[in-house]
Amino acid sequence: MNKHRFGSPAAATIFMQVHPHLHGKRGVDLLHEPLLNKGTAFTERERDALGLRGLLPPRITTQQEQLARVLETVRNKPTDLERYIYLVSLQERNENLFYRLMTDYIGEMMPLIYTPTVGLACQRYALIFRRPRGLFISLRDRGHVKQILQNWPHADVRMIVVTDGERILGLGDLGTNGMGIPVGKLSLYTACAGVAPELCLPVTIDVGTNNQELRDDTHYLGLRQPRERGAAYDGLIDEFVNAVQDIFPLACIQFEDFGNANAFRLLQQYRDRICTFNDDIQGTASVALAGILSALRISGASLSSQCFLFQGAGEAGIGIGELLVGALRAEGLSEADARRRCWYVDSKGLIVASRQDLSSHKRNFAHDHPGTKTLLAAVEALRPTMLIGVSGMAGAFDERVVQAMGKLNPHPVIFALSNPTSKAECTAAQAYTWTEGRAIFASGSPFPDFTLHGRTHQPGQGNNAYIFPGVGLGIIASQAQRVTDEMFFVAAKVLAGKVTDGDLSVGRVYPDLHRIREVSAAIAEAVAEVVFERGLTTMRRPVNLFERVQALMYDPNYTEYV
Repeated sequence: MNKHRFGSPAAATIFMQVHPHLHGKRGVDLLHEPLLNKGTAFTERERDALGLRGLLPPRITTQQEQLARVLETVRNKPTDLERYIYLVSLQERNENLFYRLMTDYIGEMMPLIYTPTVGLACQRYALIFRRPRGLFISLRDRGHVKQILQNWPHADVRMIVVTDGERILGLGDLGTNGMGIPVGKLSLYTACAGVAPELCLPVTIDVGTNNQELRDDTHYLGLRQPRERGAAYDGLIDEFVNAVQDIFPLACIQFEDFGNANAFRLLQQYRDRICTFNDDIQGTASVALAGILSALRISGASLSSQCFLFQGAGEAGIGIGELLVGALRAEGLSEADARRRCWYVDSKGLIVASRQDLSSHKRNFAHDHPGTKTLLAAVEALRPTMLIGVSGMAGAFDERVVQAMGKLNPHPVIFALSNPTSKAECTAAQAYTWTEGRAIFASGSPFPDFTLHGRTHQPGQGNNAYIFPGVGLGIIASQAQRVTDEMFFVAAKVLAGKVTDGDLSVGRVYPDLHRIREVSAAIAEAVAEVVFERGLTTMRRPVNLFERVQALMYDPNYTEYV
């Protein structure tokens, strides 16, 4: 019966017209399209209609049965890197099933597909490379970037994550190996906020690497030359940005893991011209501010009474400081007073006005004060209420530093935000042990629960995944033409508002990860509201903005094709 109904070419043509989302895919081609493939879940009718008969094992399984199988497979892998490799291969053959797994088990899967495992995956990129994912644009492609973008199979790209690989997490210059970062980030856009995967494009711009070990590695897949600077670098970035405006005019460009020398200036150069942001600067700032606001609910203090000391004055640290200045000014402080609440220690000691070696992004936080050479001396001199680590220096918060914070504050706030886990300034266990359980702790990568004196602490993970997916969804929902700091400020307030008293009672300053799609939807609505209020779009405001956001959120359940 099925043969008579779907077996003729005419019937197949009519079927494809009714189901245009299949893009004419049938048979093996359909099984090789990860956005459409359902594997053994194709029904009898679908197998006949789509030329799949005989190409699949005879038993038909549900998505839930497939989910149980892949979950067991992931858990049985011997190492996290093997789990990462398996998950990437699953994503490459069946995206709906991959995102069903990610969505239902986000707390378990996110550390595998992103930090901390993605750091090791980037370091081993050439050895675990299976299939290319995303677009690679190198210095050799000057003058042809537009054609490269046109090679991408999806015409309606809305979110681009691009890196040049110079500062991958806390691991440094990994060149083209850094492609794991934009791929992983965009996976989180979909898993955490429901941004449809076909709207996402990962890009790596290869301008060489200053990592001599990589240049000497015969397996390295990027340009084996020193990293390009100056006019050639700027010209390639500008060509890429302009080509995106031509090919994907509704796309937002997220700059990711660029070195300090380029990150700040590229953000300043393009932020008022195109829809763009830098997650290392603005996203990190937003998630940190949310954690700070939540911590104040535990300590009972006000934001304006705090003194912040940062270990690290790069993109993340300065980004947090700038957003904090805005938050403090909203509480009535002058800009000078707000900046005076933020202090920084870099590799040469406390950042003070008398230093002559400061880059431009540090000077706004260089105050009149005697210099100190060590973090401990800075803690003792400044008596901070909050200590924030964004340095990539493992162990920078040693026992003496943390104990000093505990002596100064009944509830010392200690955020060790550097990624991956191996670069954290201290562990959760250390922060709680050295303060007799009084610390309010958060980290960039996850740490397990820790029990001290009969009380179990659940450390919060200050992961940017709480912020950037929701911000991106809001940008897409409103067709924003620009991205502003105000959007990250409202995102931080929404995130902090989603922290429950139950979360705080166990010391967690962020919501449970299982609620992240709810959080992202709320952030997206707030961001879109800013876009419409500030006139940052030509789109007409929907009657119900939240319904608009929800309608855009991708559902990883299978679609019935027949």
